[in-house]
Amino acid sequence: MKSTDTYNDIKEVNLAYLMLAQSMVRGDRPAAIFRLGISEEIADILHRLTPGQVLKMASSDMLLCNFRFDDTLLIDLLANHERDRGVGHVHAAILAAGRPVEVMA
Repeated sequence: MKSTDTYNDIKEVNLAYLMLAQSMVRGDRPAAIFRLGISEEIADILHRLTPGQVLKMASSDMLLCNFRFDDTLLIDLLANHERDRGVGHVHAAILAAGRPVEVMA
């Protein structure tokens, strides 16, 4: 894969993520904060972004979204392919809810 392909893929992911996050915040703020793992401050910023600002941010060569978990238990619960997959997702949501949200430094 060429670096230009990677750069373009990152831009596409950034744009899709920002548009989805902004839509979620505008539609159901408390649920968006929980599902995205963001702070109230970040939610405010996402809500106020203009389309031009979204495009400018998306054009960064740095991936703007990240995994909100860093332990294997949460990953295993989400990736569980057993018959009772719904229970694993509920447990993962409970674990994620107990984690602190991302804050701007």
